Amino acid sequence: MAIHYAVNCSILFTELPLLQRPAAAAAAGFDAVEFWWPFPTTAPTDAEVDEFASAVEDAGVRLTGLNFAAGDMPAGDRGLVSWPGREAGFRDSVAVAVGLGERLGTRVFNALYGNRVEGAAGQDDVADANLAHAAGAAARIGATVVLEPLSGAERYPLRTAADALAVADRVGEPNLALLADLYHLAVNGEDLDALPALAARIGHVQIADAPGRHEPGTGSLDLRRHLDALTDAGYTGHVGLEYAPTTTSAAAFDWLAPSHTRELTS
Repeated sequence: MAIHYAVNCSILFTELPLLQRPAAAAAAGFDAVEFWWPFPTTAPTDAEVDEFASAVEDAGVRLTGLNFAAGDMPAGDRGLVSWPGREAGFRDSVAVAVGLGERLGTRVFNALYGNRVEGAAGQDDVADANLAHAAGAAARIGATVVLEPLSGAERYPLRTAADALAVADRVGEPNLALLADLYHLAVNGEDLDALPALAARIGHVQIADAPGRHEPGTGSLDLRRHLDALTDAGYTGHVGLEYAPTTTSAAAFDWLAPSHTRELTS
């Protein structure tokens, strides 16, 4: 079987300006990339959007995954989906992301749920409305919106696969799915061997080794075995490489066989 990888250019190649990273991924042998929200605002200008899209197109890679705006991530924000008062900004980013998806072939959008806001009522109601809106917009181009459990963020309420799927069930849109980040799930105590049973509800997979969130082989996770099990169970999407390299970006993919930087076959 073949596992097709996409480089997350928001955490890899960070020594380069953002718009140079798709070309760097292509030079490393990959034909697919993904990004967190790549703009400084929720409503970038048309010129900013075109510049980003052109960087992907000129590199000859496909943008397979994109996050909606998630707030100030370095400051600790983890999404706008459930944040009262930020609905307009979130929906602005949905429109931009879906437009990029239509142009670049992106069919997976990550909607980070958002931290609990102290004293704010009705956060889950806000989330339900925002997710229904995002799912409807994504459906127009045949795309999926994924919900990601996270580790390391105490106020973030989605910790397990069951947490994310409960939200998807509550909203009830057919194109809402789980983002199974094996690193975050493992750190939170999830049994990764149980994930293949959920393969039909997994919209995207990402990996990093644990502990440390570095490249495969630096921690204790048997990532190859878990990925094989997921593909055997029917997962056919890309696997996002979302790890902080322990070495230079040039050597960040040495764990892959030299002839298999785009896919790993067993």
